[in-house]
Amino acid sequence: MKKILCLPVLLLSCFYVFSQSQAPVRKGAFETATINVPTVQCEQCKDRIEKYLTREDGVQKVTVDFKKKTCKVTYLWDRTTIENIKTAIANIGYDAGDVTADPEAYKKLPTCCKKPEDGGGHEKQ
Repeated sequence: MKKILCLPVLLLSCFYVFSQSQAPVRKGAFETATINVPTVQCEQCKDRIEKYLTREDGVQKVTVDFKKKTCKVTYLWDRTTIENIKTAIANIGYDAGDVTADPEAYKKLPTCCKKPEDGGGHEKQ
């Protein structure tokens, strides 16, 4: 009887050890993500986001394209997450993907960096 009870425990233990040994090791690996930033209006917005994000832990490279309204971020996956990066962008006043801008930070943005419906943006030439 004891042999019958020990067999399932032994099999489960072996399965657990095997499954854990197959997990990928990615320490120090870089991830690159493109975030939609629909409220970016101009070069000042681009500079503000790039300067702010490069100070975030784990972020290695940031490229904002204000014409395409995207932000490409290269980061260390074991130091930060894409959600943390989106939150950092929102904390300086810009929408980032599914994260909306912090209202207080948005109010502090220069007029040219605000949404056209709020009286911001640049005049069309």
